[in-house]
Amino acid sequence: MRSVLLACFGLVFVGLGVAGIFLPVLPTTPFLLLAAACFIRSSPKLYAWLVGNRIFGEYLRRYWSGEGMSKGAKIWTISFLWFGLGVSFFLVPWGVAWRKWLLPVIGAGVTAHLLRLPTKK
Repeated sequence: MRSVLLACFGLVFVGLGVAGIFLPVLPTTPFLLLAAACFIRSSPKLYAWLVGNRIFGEYLRRYWSGEGMSKGAKIWTISFLWFGLGVSFFLVPWGVAWRKWLLPVIGAGVTAHLLRLPTKK
């Protein structure tokens, strides 16, 4: 039962990680790391699929090894992040004003994290 539950959570985390690629406020890396942790404890097959995936596998291996991101990937990610946050800030009607101002704070935190990652040459 525990393995099934962990595998289900892992699949949910993979889904959230994929959504994080397209939604600027939702992080990708923590969800993929959580998915890997769930899979390694529940299903060697799902773990092998995740780390062997042509998109996520390389991403996870570079993160674990401390290799970091390429300069181009950092620029693209930070640009996409701020574009998405800008669209959300100006076009989405929000009932409470403080929620709008939370977006730049989140964006600054994510940007700081990305800039602290090593830059792959």
